[in-house]
Amino acid sequence: MTAAAYAVLDLDAFQHNLAKVRSCAPGAKVMAVVKANGYGHGVLRIAEALQGADAFAVARVDEGIRLRKAGFSNRIAVLEGFTRASEVDDLLEYQLEPLLHSLYQLDILEDRKEQEALTAWLKIDTGMNRLGFKAKDVVAVYERLQHCAILRHPVNLVTHLASADDKNDDKTLKQIRLFNETVASLPGQRSIANSAGILGWRESLTDWVRPGVMLYGISPFPDCTGQELGLRPVMSLHSRLIAVKPVLEGETVGYGGGWMCKKNTTLGVVAIGYGDGYPRYAKPGTPVLVNGKRVPLIGRVSMDMITVDLATQPDAKPGDPVTLWGEGLAAEEIARCADTIPYTLVCGITPRVQIIEGAPDHKNS
Repeated sequence: MTAAAYAVLDLDAFQHNLAKVRSCAPGAKVMAVVKANGYGHGVLRIAEALQGADAFAVARVDEGIRLRKAGFSNRIAVLEGFTRASEVDDLLEYQLEPLLHSLYQLDILEDRKEQEALTAWLKIDTGMNRLGFKAKDVVAVYERLQHCAILRHPVNLVTHLASADDKNDDKTLKQIRLFNETVASLPGQRSIANSAGILGWRESLTDWVRPGVMLYGISPFPDCTGQELGLRPVMSLHSRLIAVKPVLEGETVGYGGGWMCKKNTTLGVVAIGYGDGYPRYAKPGTPVLVNGKRVPLIGRVSMDMITVDLATQPDAKPGDPVTLWGEGLAAEEIARCADTIPYTLVCGITPRVQIIEGAPDHKNS
C-alpha cells in the first residue's frame, strides 16, 4: 500500500536532462552534481541513473565515500574539499578529488610524501566570496601546489558563478572574464558553468560543466520552469484527501485562525505537511491539484496536514488523489508561493515520504 505522502521519481527523465546538458555544452565533460542526497532524490539511485556522466560532484568527503562503497567508479569531486589531515587518507583510499580553497589545505598537502596520488581542483573566488582563493593570490598558490608531491599535475581550475540565474546581471560576465584572465598562464582543465551558466551564459562553457538542478528537471532561473527550458522534472509529490467537511461563513481554519471563510464552502484535509517537506510558509492561495484540478490552499500548513478549499470540487471525497507538485503544477510555482526556491522543496523531502520509482496508480493509492 502506498503511504499517505509519497514522491514519484521519473528516473528516465535524467537521461533526457543529461542529453540537454550535452546539447547545450557540446564538447564539454559533464560533472553531475549529486550532493545533498541527490538533491533529496536519493543519491544512490540518482548516481545509477546518471552513470553516463563523466564525473560526479558531492559536497563532502563522506558523500563521496558512500558512492565508492556502493560501487561507483566515476570520478568524484568533493566541492568543500577537506578540513583535516585524516581526510586526506580517505581521499586517497577512495580516489576522491578535492577542491582546494584555503591555505591550511596546502599546509596539509605539503606534509604528505605520497607521489602523484591525488587529483585536485584549485578553487578561485571570482566574486562569490565564499570558498576559494582571490585572483591576486592564485599564481602564488598554484606555484606552491607545483611542489606538492602528492598531487597529480596539472591541477585543474574551477570557479563558481554567484548570479548566473539573473540573465540581466553583468556580474556573471565579470566573473568569467576575471577567471579567464587569472588562469590564462596556467595549465589544467577549466570549469565554470553551473546549470544557469550552461543554459544562459555560453561564455561560461569550458572543459567541464557542473549541472545540478537542471538534471533534476528544475529551472535555475526564477522566471521560468524546467519544462519551459526543455527539461523533464524528475520528482512529483503526492498525497490524498483524508477528510471533507463543510465550513461556514465567518469560521476560521487552522492554527491562529488566520484564514476566515468569506462564504459557506467545503474544506478538504490533505495528509501532508511540513513534517513531510511541504513548505511551511506556503501562502493561502497556493495551488494544489485535487483529482487533477487546481484548488487553493487555505489556513496554515501544519506538521501533518494542509487544508484546501473544495468549492470548485463538490464531488471530492476522502481518498481522492492530491498532487502537491508534478504534472500540471511545477515545483517552481510552489516555491514562488512559499517565498523560497525549488531546490529547498526537493531537498526538504523527509524520510517518512515514500519514494516510488515510476508512476503509481493514483486512483488506488
